[in-house]
Amino acid sequence: MRFLHTADWHIGKTLNEFSLLEDQQAVFAQIEQIAQREQVDAVVVAGDLYDRSIPSEAAVKELNGMLRRLNLTDHFPVLAISGNHDSATRLSTGADWFARSSFYLNTDLASAFTPVTIKDTQFFLLPFFGIQAVRNYFHDERIKTVNDAMERIVAEMQKAFLTDKHHVLVAHFFAAGSQRTADSETLIEVGGLSAVATSLLAPFDYVALGHLHNRNALNEECIKYSGSPLKFSVSEARQEKGVWLVDTDPFAVQWLPLEPLHDITLLKASFKELMANAKGYPATDFYDIELTDRERIPDVLNKLRTVFPKIVSLHRTHQAQQLALNRQKHRVTESPLDLLADFYSQTLGGKLSPAQYRWAEEAFTEATKEEQ
Repeated sequence: MRFLHTADWHIGKTLNEFSLLEDQQAVFAQIEQIAQREQVDAVVVAGDLYDRSIPSEAAVKELNGMLRRLNLTDHFPVLAISGNHDSATRLSTGADWFARSSFYLNTDLASAFTPVTIKDTQFFLLPFFGIQAVRNYFHDERIKTVNDAMERIVAEMQKAFLTDKHHVLVAHFFAAGSQRTADSETLIEVGGLSAVATSLLAPFDYVALGHLHNRNALNEECIKYSGSPLKFSVSEARQEKGVWLVDTDPFAVQWLPLEPLHDITLLKASFKELMANAKGYPATDFYDIELTDRERIPDVLNKLRTVFPKIVSLHRTHQAQQLALNRQKHRVTESPLDLLADFYSQTLGGKLSPAQYRWAEEAFTEATKEEQ
């Protein structure tokens, strides 16, 4: 069979208070077009359908429309699980009757051991889980780590394996060997371990993962992150977004890129250069701007926004360098309060007031007592 592997839609996500609903609509249209063009037998969404456990009304309406279009209008079977950003209870509303239209949504650990069979493939839908939930399910307090949990989960799933079928795991967690960016998702950290060992996933022909937003976070032939379909932070600006097209027989995996409606562009230049060359950049894109100016420019953010309306991050090259030099130079010779005053001056362009200095002095004294 053939299916699309997607994840981390994060419907309702904002980028520095800019709504991404229009961007999410545009990228969903591309996913739908790919599913139709490639004549897939199913669409997989490996968790984090919503960005928040209590999504806005607009986000709920948007996601419902997307799932309804894929499943009821286009008649694609949809296989989805809850991620760490989703509320399993809220997301599962209606799941009992969704399956009648081949929409398989699993938010419950107990249901992960009953596979969904489509053509030649058994899908095991494992939602984001906590260690205690696994202990409770197996009535075993010896389960201490995420790897203990996964070993028991996989062994239990194998009991349902049919020898004449392929086996696919859909899950949402951090896998051993994955590489994170600064803004990657929170790790599953239990019992001192933070990752599921990929060796535990060997019984499956393919593992469709969600949780990390970079498809290159893990380089395994049969265990893959699809990444998010959109760039959700500045740290993802240089990533290519897309979906995996997976064939089970013969096994093949193909990466299909998605084009953003509004890209995230990184700019590094002086204020004068940016204002002079603004016409060369789309006004509707998102921008991370690094100013190379040394002098203070009054109201610089609002001035830049007259030509770059969607600035999501603004910082200075030399300010960061100067702060680093100051910290290194005065680390020994200056007191912590002097360093604080210097930091305040460098970042905000002013001096600590007597009241602020007194508050900082009292806080430092109290902190020193606790250390002693």
